[in-house]
Amino acid sequence: MASNRVIYFVRHPQAEHNASRDWSIPDPPLTPLGKQQAEDLNESTSDNIQATADLLVTSPFTRTLQTTQIGLPKLKSRMEAAGQKLIVLSRLQEEGVLPCDIGKSREVLEKTEEFEGIDFSPLEDDWNVKVGDFAPENIVARAKWVRKWLRARPEREIVAVSHGALLLVITNTDQSDRWGHGEIRSFTFVEDDDEDAVLRRIT
Repeated sequence: MASNRVIYFVRHPQAEHNASRDWSIPDPPLTPLGKQQAEDLNESTSDNIQATADLLVTSPFTRTLQTTQIGLPKLKSRMEAAGQKLIVLSRLQEEGVLPCDIGKSREVLEKTEEFEGIDFSPLEDDWNVKVGDFAPENIVARAKWVRKWLRARPEREIVAVSHGALLLVITNTDQSDRWGHGEIRSFTFVEDDDEDAVLRRIT
């Protein structure tokens, strides 16, 4: 049976490592251009997706957290008012092992003033260590886990903020069709009960 869920996947806007091509920057934040791209995302989704989505979930990296705050503030506030916090999901992190793709520890994130009020308690102690489920060689299995997690949620419309390489794997999109910075694409599940939770692109 075909699914009626809609998943809006968002790639974060431009971050410092994207602009400089310096992959040694630890957990880089958005650049000024990236913040403007996030503002543009907010403007384009404020009266539609942000007004109708039922859940907001994000990677725990600085650039994706900033995307939720700048690019999706109406949705984030609406969810909080309804008692549904932003979900910080470790398995939405990027696949790489260079410093730009390694996030801060839960303890550091909890003490970061910029992210005050965000619940980081779901993060595992080793979420930012690239071993096990988070090792690059396990990205296909992790992408499948994410799809099945999203499909199992009760919400009909979900916005998930993540990263370019992982999004290609989650959605089985060809490398030649990479997300732009701050780009949003919508998908639904082909079936409600297939083993791989295959997605079909809508827009």
